Amino acid sequence: MEMSGEELINAPREQVWAALNDPEILRQAISGCQSVEKEDDTSFSAVVKVKVGPVKATFKGKVTLSNIDAPNGYTITGEGKGGAAGFGKGGADISLSDAEGGTLLKYKVKASVGGKMAQIGSRLIDSTAKKLAGEFFSNFNDLVSNSAAETEPNETAETAIEEVPATTVQTAPEKEGSNWTKPSFVIPAALAIVIVLYLLS
Repeated sequence: MEMSGEELINAPREQVWAALNDPEILRQAISGCQSVEKEDDTSFSAVVKVKVGPVKATFKGKVTLSNIDAPNGYTITGEGKGGAAGFGKGGADISLSDAEGGTLLKYKVKASVGGKMAQIGSRLIDSTAKKLAGEFFSNFNDLVSNSAAETEPNETAETAIEEVPATTVQTAPEKEGSNWTKPSFVIPAALAIVIVLYLLS
């Protein structure tokens, strides 16, 4: 399966970047995301419930980040297993750029599925992936837009990032000296949860 697209987020890039640093915002935007556990500075595991046609399953996925170029983009590779329901694996390229009216988020995903998922048919899998993507971007846009509206115009991006609430998603204990809480790692890692949905759908 291949899927690509772009979405205009109604907020400045710095605000979008800060929002992607907030797992609670993503938890509200992504249906089915149950937990996230840090593996190391560039990888983590996530548990996501998905439904594709008649198949329902809880997938355990692992995502690795590379080519991190904050705040412009990154590459994500991942795989997930859902028991008898099947498995999914693939990768995605994500980019953020300034645009009139906000921030343009572009994504390009390549993924494959096996097991019962593979027997459903590519049309249903593709339509489910697009539906999940649409729901996420709609929810995320609303959350980020509301956050941007509440931010004072003269507030700096640095201040906005500092005010992002602490992680509320279930996470593994942080290792001493880890970069997990730094934006360059947390932000792309958080968005990778979204890509898990694409990879497993």
